Parts: sequence; structure tokens; C-alpha cells
Amino acid sequence: MPPIEVPMSLYAENRQKLCARLKKKLASTQYKRAMVLMEGGKEEYRHESDTEKVFRQESSFVYLFGVKESGFYGTIEVESGRTTLYMPRLPPEYAVWMGRIQPPSHFQALYEVDDVLFVDELQKELVGGKEGEEEEEGGRKERPDVLMLNQGWNTDSGNMAKPAFVEGVTKEGGKEGGLVVCDYEMLYPELVECRVFKSEAELRVLQYVNDISSDAHLAVMSHVKIGMTEYQLESLFLHHGYFFGGCRHVAYTSICGCGPNAATLHYGHAGAPNDRLIREGDMLLLDMGAEFRCYASDITCSFPASGRFTQDQKMIFETVQAMQFAVLDALKPGVEWVEMHELAYRVGCEKLVQGGLLVGEVEELMKENIMSFFMPHGLGHFMGLDVHDVGGYPPALGLKRDEKRGYKSLRTGRRMEVGMVITVEPGVYFVDLLMDELVGSETLRGFVNVEMLESRFRGFGGVRLEDDVVIVEGGVRNMTRAPRTVADVEGVMAGKIRTKEGLFKKY
Repeated sequence: MPPIEVPMSLYAENRQKLCARLKKKLASTQYKRAMVLMEGGKEEYRHESDTEKVFRQESSFVYLFGVKESGFYGTIEVESGRTTLYMPRLPPEYAVWMGRIQPPSHFQALYEVDDVLFVDELQKELVGGKEGEEEEEGGRKERPDVLMLNQGWNTDSGNMAKPAFVEGVTKEGGKEGGLVVCDYEMLYPELVECRVFKSEAELRVLQYVNDISSDAHLAVMSHVKIGMTEYQLESLFLHHGYFFGGCRHVAYTSICGCGPNAATLHYGHAGAPNDRLIREGDMLLLDMGAEFRCYASDITCSFPASGRFTQDQKMIFETVQAMQFAVLDALKPGVEWVEMHELAYRVGCEKLVQGGLLVGEVEELMKENIMSFFMPHGLGHFMGLDVHDVGGYPPALGLKRDEKRGYKSLRTGRRMEVGMVITVEPGVYFVDLLMDELVGSETLRGFVNVEMLESRFRGFGGVRLEDDVVIVEGGVRNMTRAPRTVADVEGVMAGKIRTKEGLFKKY
């Protein structure tokens, strides 16, 4: 099956949405001819070598223009929506090594914009004409009285969005000055809010990449055998996503934690590169998501290497399942995400008390934040053009992070609204550092069955179940189709369930 077509109307709609928000913002200013100026991503190399990294476009640039090539700029006239792309002027020898040099008309037709010029013409376009001077037919008649540049803090990553830089026009590093009035404050928060709420066209792409990733997870689970290595599972996922779905990129480094490695929340990095042998008795945690046209997916499946749950594995799996299902039942427009995190913790306490691992009253366990030792991360995060997408803590809402363990790791504190896409990913893990702290505490060790913990769950690893959901009127729509019951997990691994259509689906 060929990959889905992503229409350029998706990006035109994104631009219209942004311009509508900016017009409201500009109404209280003196500016009448505002223009958005964006700079796309550039090719990067591996350290000082000439080995190119596989290029992936900057997220906000692709959100507005859909451009996959590097080195482009783009402008949008806020009042009219007129859009111009600026392409790099390539040397003739490019055609020898890299392929045909396409003319501006090619990109104008491909990306369905009003005009395409060269990057070396950008300065003249922005500052070359006199105020109100007539230009050639079809061109702008007036130069902008303010350039709006994309600079702001990503509250999820803590990194700064880099504003466009044009020699002689803007100031590098986002400083005041330049030949045109530049505003570095208005654009970023409005663009972030646009990205938080997904259009129907965006949701179709997100559903597609979720379908591919769901299928890939099933393919991996059906091939797992004792004696394989973690990286073989990763390779199966990568192959399926690319071969069957056209997904050249993944949304993040794959996490293939087997046995005790499943307790490392972001396992799979260079220092722990998915290289452990899968052994009898291991519980596996695979967190992997493909990316298509820069739109992400993020899915976690957990299952026993043997294909059959032990009683302990079943107890932890069904605890996490109950946590996830409780959140999915309660999640709808108007609820606070912090309350959903707390609900997951409460259900986790209830189930672990029933299983005998925790001791005491649930209210007392919640008061002492005991579940944060077993689930130290937040319940989920926004997702879209980045797997941890923007907009979790917009300054305009004045949200403050709770500094308690677990709560401080929440990637958003917002109230849920229709059109948001968010992951629901509760888990239970046995992290040695946290277990040592828990059982070493005079005030907290009485809440845990220490003998059971030490004899049966040290080295267990962990379980996480993660689905990607859209907030809709009255509830959620779950885009993910993965095994979420003991029967489904065992059915997939036994070869009795071969497609996602055969799985239990709660939503």
C-alpha cells in the first residue's frame, strides 16, 4: 500500500489559522503591513566531517509550508495571506552530484504558494523598495512595516526557537535592530497555540502514522523469541515502518527495554543501545513510533518474552491496564490533565494494594505520593510535529508545575480541549534507586510489602502502555490499536491475532 498523499491544503489551512490569530494580536498595535518571516532547517554534518545527517525539516517551518528541502525561507503577509518561498540558488555542479536543479516554478507548483524566489533576493524583497512604491505586476506594493520572527522558549524542552536571520535585515540572536522593524515576541506563542489544536487534515496524517506504528508493533511482537537481542526488535520496527509505510524517520530513538532494562525510562540511548539478550522470564517494554511527513506517533507495548504471563507479570500489566483505561474513561474536554495524572496514581494504588505489593489505605498512599516511586514520569504529553509537542505550559495561562515527584514531570498542566492530541502512558517500574529510597525511608517503608518487593520484583523492569488519543466532544478518539489485554497480548504472540482489527478496542 503506498503512503497517503498529504495535500498542500493542509499547510494552507495552517497558515490561514495563524494569520487569523495574528490579526487579532495586531489589532492593538500600530502595524498595518505585518509579515511573518520563517527560516527552514539547514543541512547538518557529522561533527567536522562531510558526512551528512539525514535531513529533517524544522517543525514550525514544515507546519506552515510543507517544504521538505533544506535551506528555504518563507514569508506570509498577515493581512492577505500571500505566501512566498525563497529557495537556495544552487551551483551548476549540484546537478552532477545531487540531481536536477529545479526552477522556482517547480516549487511554486509543488507547494502551491503565490511565488518562489531565491534566498539571495530576500533582502531586496524585504527592504529594497521605498515606502508605498509600486512593484512589478503580481508583486507586493508595499514593504512590511514589521517582520514577525519566531523566537520563544519551548516549555517542554527548555530550548529556544531560533528566529530567522537575514544578513542586513534582522539581527542575529534575536536582538533589536535591523533595516526593518522586527518583532520577536508576538509570533511564537500564536504559532504554538495553532500547533496545539489539530485540523482534520492533520489528524488524518496522525492516524496514518499511528496505523503504521500499530502494525509495526504487532509485527515485532509476533517475531519475538528468547535469545534475540533488543536491537533486532528495533530493526524489525524500523523495517516495517519504512517498507510498508514509507516512514523514513522515527519520531524518537526506539526504546527496547528487556528485563531490568525496562525500568530505564529512556533506555535505548548511546550509552544503553538496545543490545541486551532477551532471556526466559523477561518482561519486555517496547516504546517505538514512526514519523511520516514530520508527524509523529508514540506507542508503547509491554509483554512477556515467553508469550505467556506469569502471575507477577500479569498483576503488574493489569495494574497499568486499569490505570490507562480509567484515564481513557474520564478524559474529555474540560478535565484538567493534572487530575488525570492523579487518577492514574489512585488506580495504581488500588490495584497494587489488591495485589499485595502496597499496604494501607489508598488515601494515605496518595497523601504520601507513593505511586511516584513506581511511576516517576508524567502521564503523557502533547504530540504532533514533535513527539513531545509544544504548548504544554504557555506563559499566557500562568500555569505552574507542581514540584512533587511525578507531578513535576508532567509535560502539560492544561485543561483538555477539543482538537488536542495527547498520549496516555501510565506505567509501573521497579527502579533500583527509587526502590532503595522507598524501603530505606522510616516513614514510607511501612506502605510497601518489602519482602514481596525484594524477592519477586527486584530486577523485574517495568510495564508501560501508551496510546495516542484525540480529545473530541464528550471524550476521546484513540488512534492507537495495540494489545491492551492479557488475552490480546498472548493471542498476538501465539499467532492467533495477526492484525490490529482482531484486537479488543476500548475506543
